[in-house]
Amino acid sequence: MRDTLERLCGSFIENREAVKTAFRMESEYIYPVCANVFCARGVAADSERIAACKRLVKENAGMFSSFRGTVFAPVACMLSLEEEPAARMERAMGCYRLLKERFMGSNYLALAAYLVASMTRDDAEAAERAARGRAIYEGMKGEHPFLTGSEDAVFAVLLAFSEQEDAALIAGMEECYARIRERFPSRNAAQSASHVLAMAQGESGEKVARMESLYDRLLEAGRRFGREYELAVLAAASVLEADEEALAADILAVDEFLSRQKGYGGVFGIEKKRRLMHAAMIAADEYAPHGAMDTAALAGTISNRRAAGGHVRCHRRERRVDRRGFFPQLRLTPEAACGTICFAHGGVVRVCACPGQQHARKGLAGS
Repeated sequence: MRDTLERLCGSFIENREAVKTAFRMESEYIYPVCANVFCARGVAADSERIAACKRLVKENAGMFSSFRGTVFAPVACMLSLEEEPAARMERAMGCYRLLKERFMGSNYLALAAYLVASMTRDDAEAAERAARGRAIYEGMKGEHPFLTGSEDAVFAVLLAFSEQEDAALIAGMEECYARIRERFPSRNAAQSASHVLAMAQGESGEKVARMESLYDRLLEAGRRFGREYELAVLAAASVLEADEEALAADILAVDEFLSRQKGYGGVFGIEKKRRLMHAAMIAADEYAPHGAMDTAALAGTISNRRAAGGHVRCHRRERRVDRRGFFPQLRLTPEAACGTICFAHGGVVRVCACPGQQHARKGLAGS
């Protein structure tokens, strides 16, 4: 392993522990994503500054605000990197109000609002991007009415910054989706990956081929990349301007490093496919300039929250609903999260059914 990559791995572990110090009760799924926010920018996480930004979010967003949901920790971590976090938080809240005029409120929309606040100069530009984002979202929904949901709003808003025409973006996404589905069965994973690929320049077929080639290189080395929520991260890594063979070798080297770290190895450690996803996120930071890993970090955040959802402490009964809102079964689970929407593999939404709690269902209500 190169010295620079080894230092990056060490920083990832240190950043993860710093985030844990500030967010002691967060889901284990979210710590690596937050740690990567700092790695992507070449900055060491400061637990005290993160804690201060955590308080800042609480001061500006009510208990039931989307900013206090699944994106609470990532937003606090991104705020800690700002010179004026209070001003950025105020701007993010304003952008969220603008986006809510066109989208249903959700945790994903809160993340989109923060990114829009970071990428626009003023409210006028933010409103323009929101309007275009809604048009792109309608294009997505027109192609996949039952598949498109609240998390896709984030991609739609980010795609609103693209120089391509809306029709070309939708056509490119659909071509990527069709090609991905030939190899990977999950419709939800294919759609998220197609959104990520659409953000990059190039011909759709070539982008999908590169993603599949990276998958095959890892598979030949005995590492099977996840084919569900992890696929968006693989797509984000595959579009980097990096030698494919070198990138695959770095991902394998980082995966080997993580296998020896606390929380990753052993019987009770994080499963191998999720560890490999984290390895891809870290290795990608070696190739992207500081601050250029937003796409991978975003994909990782959404992917992890589909599997985690929040504080893993509720043992009450959970209702499983499909993407159209039907309730096919009831079952007991230790994974439901009080007050939090929980996205399972394949896009199934898990909603905590604790007495007295009211929760939104994906695509039907917002927080």
